Formats: sequence, structure tokens, C-alpha cells
Amino acid sequence: MSKPQKSTNATKPLKQIHLAAHFPGVNNTTVWSDPEAGSHIDFSSFAHFARTAERAKFDFLFLAEGLRLREQGGKIYDLDVVGRPDTFTVLAALAAVTERLGLTGTINSTFNEPYEVARQFASLDHLSDGRAAWNVVTSWDAFTGENFRRGGFLPQEERYSRAKEFLATATELFDSWDGDEIVADQESGVFLRDAKAGAFVHTGLHFDIEGRFNVPRSPQGRPVIFQAGDSEEGREFAASSADAIFSRYASLDAGRAFYSDVKNRLARHGRRHDQLLILPAATFVLGDTDAEAAELAREVRRLQVSGATAIKHLEFVWNRDLSSYDPDGPLPDIDPDTGDTHISKGRAQVRMYRDPLATAREWRELAAANGWSIRDLVIETGNRQSFVGSPETVARTINDYVQSDAADGFILVPHITPAGLDPFADKVVPLLQEQGVFRTDYEGTTLRDHLGLAPLPRS
Repeated sequence: MSKPQKSTNATKPLKQIHLAAHFPGVNNTTVWSDPEAGSHIDFSSFAHFARTAERAKFDFLFLAEGLRLREQGGKIYDLDVVGRPDTFTVLAALAAVTERLGLTGTINSTFNEPYEVARQFASLDHLSDGRAAWNVVTSWDAFTGENFRRGGFLPQEERYSRAKEFLATATELFDSWDGDEIVADQESGVFLRDAKAGAFVHTGLHFDIEGRFNVPRSPQGRPVIFQAGDSEEGREFAASSADAIFSRYASLDAGRAFYSDVKNRLARHGRRHDQLLILPAATFVLGDTDAEAAELAREVRRLQVSGATAIKHLEFVWNRDLSSYDPDGPLPDIDPDTGDTHISKGRAQVRMYRDPLATAREWRELAAANGWSIRDLVIETGNRQSFVGSPETVARTINDYVQSDAADGFILVPHITPAGLDPFADKVVPLLQEQGVFRTDYEGTTLRDHLGLAPLPRS
């Protein structure tokens, strides 16, 4: 690893940046129609992406999880990537073609059971020699739940109640082995030092289980725990239980506010600031110059927001069928339908627009003032690339965010898969290494090592 440089404040050394790679899908960030885009199912795509991340000495690869194809009016969204192989299957396969890269997967606490998930993650941690991580998420909508036996819907307070008990129960299973029980003495015939190894009993509001956990303690003791949630409950859950939290804040000021809020919650849970990392997701567009990158970013945004996608996005707010409207024409004159039944089931954006009438008024004003069509409006008001510029500009901006305590690092989401990460690895990472803020090689073997997290104590 490069030696940390000192910042302009002589009392504070430069922070080391954490970088991870997000294999995109189940959203319209990915431009699958680009000639350079590849499959999201073929293992060669996952392997290429993972090897690039490991070549660049990233902390980990992150796989999201989509439990249901997103649709509206019975049709799959035109720019969504349809399908995603099982997370554990992909991560286990990647463990065989990588050596140091962390392997992080989103697994839902609403639609799974603690014993099953604990067993899968303990197995992955063994297979990867200590590189497993679990992004613990909840699910808010009955639309996804239709795929599962419970029907799926849980009120927000119950979702987090279940998630907390789910994680606590899984931790009890991980800790049911101390790690020194296996003797395997062939001469004496003694295999276990402790005949009670793996025994557990859990009785709670959501889970009542008793038995034996059949996977011995793994190299990390348990997977690294990630959490993604911006609500009050989500922030508190992360402060109490997670090793890292995702953030969606793209601006420096918003990032610093989120960073400060979550870090300041740690003390009341008996934790230090360095025991939770803040890692926002970040898109990027690189060019030889800042102007070239800005022009390319505009082209990418238009590819990410087709006419059909723009109409669907407007329907999130209007809650009406707007398929008869021209995406290159003006916004509808009619007001949104504020009824309880929503046309866009299963979309997180539905929760973003708490007051659709106010949002519609704001968007009409913006469109009128700027001469925007429906598609223009969706492009201009939607998420933009986080980092746009030359490699020097992007490296400098990322470092500024981290040194300013707006983040501890970033989870990078390229718009092209699987080769979209390559330019960042080849052009930006060397600049960060030259500045002494990013490793030139792995110093440890486990994901906890890469993240700077202390080893877990044995029970």
C-alpha cells in the first residue's frame, strides 16, 4: 500500500479511499443496447467484471438482487435488464476465479429465513477464504411479495423489526461455533472437542427456532454486514448493526450531512466512528477532457431514458396511464390521480413523491421555463452521473469527497457491462495511487482486512 500523505492539516493524515464495483442490473442505469455491452447472465461477464475490480485492488464486488421483474401495465420496462442469476451461485463461482476481491450480495430479510441465509453466507465465507459480505435489505411492497408465500407486505416498522431480529438470529448461528471445536484426530477417533458445537435456541417475535448450525465458524466469523436505507429506521439499523452503509447522496454538502448524521449515531450503540463505513453508489463518465466527458454524459443520459422510459417515469407521479402522450411533447394538463391504488407497483420511486400534486406543479414550471419536453424533464430531473470529467478531474473529485468526510469511498456503477469498469481501473486508480490515497496491493486476505475492520472476537 502507498504510504499515506499528510493533508494540509498537519494533524490529520489523508484518509485511504475504499472502492468497490457494482455489477449493474434491474434498473435503467445500464445501457444494454450499446454495442460494447455484454450479457448479464453469462458467467464470462461476471468473471470479466470481477477480475477488473481485483486487478484495480478494489475492496469488493457488489451484486444487487431483484426478486421480481419490474412491470407496468403488464409490460416489462424497456430498459431494465430482464433477469438476474441467483446471487449466491454467482458469488460462489466468482470465489473460484478471484483471490482477494470481497464478494458482497444483497439478500432480503423479508422473504428468507435466518438459518438458510446464515448457512449460505458461512459457506461462501469458507469457499472464498473470508471474503463474504451481506447487504441486509427489507422489502416494502406486496407486489414483490406476490412471488412468496406470505404475500410480502409488511409495514415499515415491522420490516425493520424483522430485519433486526433476522440479523441477530443469523449472528447467533454464526457464533454457535467458537472455531476451535474440530479436532479430527484420526488416531483417537475424536472429531469434535465440544459435542454441543453449533447448538442454538432462539425465541423471538419473528423467529422461534432450535437446532444445530451445521457450518463451522468461517474465516471472518460472519460475513461483513452492509445496509442500504436512508429512512430514520434504516440509519439507526446501520448505526447499531452494520459494518458499512450505502448512501444515495451525490452532492458534497448532502453527503457530508448524511455522513455526520450516521456517524454521530454510533456512540449511543457503543461503537466508534471507524466501525461503520459510508459508501455511496456512484456512476461515472470519463473523457480525455472535461468537455468531452460532459458531452458523452449527455449522450449516456439520453440512452438511459428512452421515450417509453420517460412516460413510465411520469406515470410514477401522475398515477395514470400516459401511454397516449408524446414523450417529446409537453407535460399532461390533467392532474395526478391521488387514489390509494398505484399504477406503478413495485417501484421505489413511488415512495419518493409523497405529494404528487406539488411535484406535478413543480415539474410543469420547470418544463415551461426551460422549454422541456416530457423526456427532457425526466432526463434533467433524474439522477445524473456522479463523476464526470477527465481521469485527473474524477480522481481529484473523489479524493475531495473522502477527505471532506462526505464518504469513506464509493461503490462504482458503470453504465456498460462488463467492460465499463476497465477505463476507471486503467486511468483513475493509478492517479489515486500516486496521491497515496489508494492501495497499490492488498495487505490482508479477508474483506474485513480490506475495509480496515478489526477481526471479530470469538464468543
